[in-house]
Amino acid sequence: MTNAPLLEVKNLEVSFPLNNGQFRAVSDFSFSLEAGKTVGLVGESGSGKSLTALSLLRLIPKPGIISKGEINFNGENVLTLPDDKMRAIRGRKISMIFQEPMTALNPVLTVGAQIAEALLIHTEISPAQAHQKAVEMLDRVGIPDAAARALDYPHNLSGGMRQRAVIAMALMCEPEILIADEATTALDTTVQAQILDLLIDLQTEFNMAILFISHNLGVVSEIADDVLVMYGGRLMEFAPASQIFNTPQHPYTKGLLSTLPRPELRGQILPVIEGSVPGRYDQLDGCRFAPRCAEAGDDCLGEIPVFENTAGQRAACIKLDHLT
Repeated sequence: MTNAPLLEVKNLEVSFPLNNGQFRAVSDFSFSLEAGKTVGLVGESGSGKSLTALSLLRLIPKPGIISKGEINFNGENVLTLPDDKMRAIRGRKISMIFQEPMTALNPVLTVGAQIAEALLIHTEISPAQAHQKAVEMLDRVGIPDAAARALDYPHNLSGGMRQRAVIAMALMCEPEILIADEATTALDTTVQAQILDLLIDLQTEFNMAILFISHNLGVVSEIADDVLVMYGGRLMEFAPASQIFNTPQHPYTKGLLSTLPRPELRGQILPVIEGSVPGRYDQLDGCRFAPRCAEAGDDCLGEIPVFENTAGQRAACIKLDHLT
């Protein structure tokens, strides 16, 4: 008997009003997340990954709205909750590591004060106790001389230390779900590996579920149990990580994986997926990847693909039988 998922997203749609209608930035997007597991969400920039993450916290930037779907956390649809109940969940039960630590951290407040703030908002703890716990969390995430660093301002810290501070802030209330949006972007390879190890260790300690968002498939392969492949606001493929990386089914997934550097390709020019994510991908009648897909035919341009199961994987491609 399997446990009910901690988070279940059903048919999510995120829209932005335009003068001549609306832009559906995310369409019919569904997935689930279990305690103690990591789901990787991958795709090119502009595919809708961050909007999907912000939806979980009801933080879609205006004038965007969540126009359809459900986001069930512990069996309760957060889209129907009043604002005060949502604020109680945001940062305490579901927390997020934002893309760029220098914009996530307030430059005029000390690092310790910002990390302690989550506890002061969500608990009855005293300021002195909150500061001490902030120092303890900074130490836990591997920042040396944590008591001194807690009194520093963000600009005094290196990029890796700022990222650790943002992680400490996100984990202060020991959330059930951690959303990591490009948590290792712009970090060097050594620091990247340290951050991944840190997230894995803290996940084990807190039994957290992690939604790990990245355009870097190599990083995702190190941490994810399952992988969601997103393009043009839609889900293209979903499978256990081992299957995604060893036996990809969707042409877009295959294209992404072909761009990964590998030792046997040393000195060779890596392939690319020609073109880019179109600005109004929601206006395409069929598969949103079809205009860039080498396997596409006329039928791909007129028919929205439904998910097909192949070898335990789910992929949205009408040519799946032909391709496999």
